[in-house]
Amino acid sequence: MYDARREPGAASGAAAAGGTTDVSLRPEPAIDVGVTAGRIDAAAVVARLAGSGAVGALVTFTGYCRDEGGRLRALELEHYPGMAEKQIEKIAREAAARWPLLGCAALHRYGLIAPGEEIVLVACSSSHRAAAFEAASFLMDYMKTAAPFWKREHLVDGTTGGWVEAKDTDDAAADRWHRL
Repeated sequence: MYDARREPGAASGAAAAGGTTDVSLRPEPAIDVGVTAGRIDAAAVVARLAGSGAVGALVTFTGYCRDEGGRLRALELEHYPGMAEKQIEKIAREAAARWPLLGCAALHRYGLIAPGEEIVLVACSSSHRAAAFEAASFLMDYMKTAAPFWKREHLVDGTTGGWVEAKDTDDAAADRWHRL
């Protein structure tokens, strides 16, 4: 298991959970964030992040539009342009400060998204798998709760459902990172 205490300049707290507190000893990770109406090319993102011989692990998470029960025609995602990108970048930089990442990407779609299509891609690369897993989980948890996106269902019967409410479980997932 990856132990950040073995990294140069590492300390307790976040460092013991997989990050280092002295980020000046690490190279600046490549951070790629974006909000797009188009499809996400996961293979291209993986190729960019895995291109270094220093990469020992690359973790990706892709979230898809799902249709539970065959009633959904599409999910409409709206965002606050400019602010969404800034918030995602802020979250990605926090992940890079907490864990020894070599790179990370966080891409989110907006517009009408059909069931089976990707909504979000998070990818983190590091020399060690634990850091990559934890950073990717952190990044996704905070994107889900802190990035300004709204979802509305478009149903197969032609009606438009209401805006999808945030879930308490999403907030709880993000809150766990405060305890580390």
